[in-house]
Amino acid sequence: MLSFKALILAVLISTALAGQWNSICAGNPSNIIRSCDGHGCGHFGASRKQRTHNGVDVECKDGSTVYAPFTGTIIRQVKPYRKNNAINNGVLISGGGFCVKVFYIKPVKLSGSIKKGEKLGVLLPMQSVYPGIQSHVHIQNCDLSDPTGYL
Repeated sequence: MLSFKALILAVLISTALAGQWNSICAGNPSNIIRSCDGHGCGHFGASRKQRTHNGVDVECKDGSTVYAPFTGTIIRQVKPYRKNNAINNGVLISGGGFCVKVFYIKPVKLSGSIKKGEKLGVLLPMQSVYPGIQSHVHIQNCDLSDPTGYL
């Protein structure tokens, strides 16, 4: 039987681990954030001319598999741009106290349950829209808070 202290420690450890998201993109197990290039920087709060970057860009090669960061439900399709282009696609996922928009992917489905680490989709061809950009998956918390700590 576990002692009270051991039980508390086990709960704290499991809670801390539950807050960590899965690797987002095949080929980038550490969720490395896009550095700066001619199109901007990938960190939360980076300057975007008239606004600030409300998400985090996780490096990912065009065509790579993108994974669900946590277990939850795909609520609906989301699109980052008003005007259509080759990368204007993504999904909204909610679960376990998290809610995120994942942009620039061709999702495997637009609704229903998904497990942490399950294939969410494939990265769309960013180079066709932004030549020279570091291709990436954009992760944005629904409340516009910084998601960096979960990566």
